[in-house]
Amino acid sequence: MQIYDEGLLRFEFPENWAVCKLDETSFFRKRFQSFAKEPGGNGSKSVDFVAYDPGRVELWLIEVKDYRVEPRRKSTDLLLEIAQKVRDSLACIHAMASVAGGNNNEFAKRALRKHRLRVVLHLEQPAKPSSLKPPVSDAAGLKQKLKQTMRAVDPHALAGDMSILNPKTPWSVQQNAGAAP
Repeated sequence: MQIYDEGLLRFEFPENWAVCKLDETSFFRKRFQSFAKEPGGNGSKSVDFVAYDPGRVELWLIEVKDYRVEPRRKSTDLLLEIAQKVRDSLACIHAMASVAGGNNNEFAKRALRKHRLRVVLHLEQPAKPSSLKPPVSDAAGLKQKLKQTMRAVDPHALAGDMSILNPKTPWSVQQNAGAAP
């Protein structure tokens, strides 16, 4: 298994998968992050993971949000934020395949050969919502809204927490050992 930590969560991908955290690549940090940056803006963003099984046709774009410890404080719409990250990630993969060298270039070229895009929002919310830790959205409503928002790239987008997504995805997610939500 390949193990990647994202905050309090531990993602375990099958050994044969190719997995990339775009925002940790030198290409993204040194070149792409500042692409199309507006004055006072942040520039390009990326989803947390881009992954694929070399033997299958899906390219998975995975965004992780964990609001169990720290509630959402951004005023922007969550689904718009995810759509922008998906758009920027796809643009980054294309640029990386054309411009970057080394492992990043090979990952991107292979990713572009995938024929089906899959978008996943992994969202952990407080078990006991309160005024200090309000829920972002109800799971069923969020999944439907995500499907509508992502329909141009993935009309079957997935949204949910560990209990919902673990049976539906080829990877698994657990609480990071020693980390408490």
